[in-house]
Amino acid sequence: MKRRDFVRNTALTAIGASLIAPIGVFAGPQVTNLESEDLTLLPKIKDDYTLHFMAIGDWGRNGEYDQLEVAKQMGQWGADHPNDFVISTGDNFYPKGVVSEFDPLWHYSFENIYTAHSLQCDWYPVFGNHDWHSDVDAQIKYSKVSRRWNMPSRYYSKLISIGTGKANEDEVAKKGEKVKKSNEKALLVMIDTDPFLHEHMADYAEKQMQWLNDTLSKTGEDVKWKIVIGHHPSYTVGPRIENYDTLTMRKALSKTFEDHKVDIYLSGHEHSLQHLKPEGYTHQFISGAGSELTRVTEGIPYSRFQASEHGFMYFAMDANRLNVRAINLEGKVLYQTELTK
Repeated sequence: MKRRDFVRNTALTAIGASLIAPIGVFAGPQVTNLESEDLTLLPKIKDDYTLHFMAIGDWGRNGEYDQLEVAKQMGQWGADHPNDFVISTGDNFYPKGVVSEFDPLWHYSFENIYTAHSLQCDWYPVFGNHDWHSDVDAQIKYSKVSRRWNMPSRYYSKLISIGTGKANEDEVAKKGEKVKKSNEKALLVMIDTDPFLHEHMADYAEKQMQWLNDTLSKTGEDVKWKIVIGHHPSYTVGPRIENYDTLTMRKALSKTFEDHKVDIYLSGHEHSLQHLKPEGYTHQFISGAGSELTRVTEGIPYSRFQASEHGFMYFAMDANRLNVRAINLEGKVLYQTELTK
């Protein structure tokens, strides 16, 4: 090879290496594919349940009666724990509901109160008796104003996928069996209870009961948990133990719950936190301590827990387990129980 050819080839090789080297910097393991959710702060405390939600009721008081303090604790709890959505058990706006989807109370009692990032999730509300004092349909219309307020109609249902859960998957894996993907679900049925208490709305209540029975009867084998949410309880250890509204709802709902094996009836109305297990299949939880409090009575046989403390409830579940916690405004877990299947 001539000397000038050697020098030329050596120079070209060096130039080529200098061009290729920078490209290598951007290749291989140094390239990332991050999405926005990969950079979002995740809950500090993880568990092996597949679905999580909070429940709060009787809250809409412009931040007063410790509503704001409960809201702040909900936000902190949601930052520390997994949470998918929030259920509101009614009496969303005191004293007389909202007059339109543009009522200032939307800001004073909701948007400017539940401000935490962790609470910018879907909210699924039901009406309470105070909401019926104005235009209840304004709360339905607000679903088109707010991204998080989800109320498609006066009563409605949601099917939510829950899977098998990690605990069940681990048990299957221990047996050496292949873990199969599951499509198991929870059924949430939101009902409008106040019309049951008024004779002039009897036709409306009857139509709703037909819908409720039809909705519960059409569930498939993939529905592992049936949860009905309404405002008025059918049992309580609050001031309304033998009140007409409690007795009316008991008469209206008990047979339906038993016939369709409803696992949980979640309500508000009583301004406290309760877990009740009367005779029959259904457990009842009351989460109505979002602002003003009312007294509770101890020693009632069907009561497993009662507390007249500000707070909310937290549900964590999969196909086989449903864990419920009552949490006060300081973040203390007042009570915890787990239902299994």
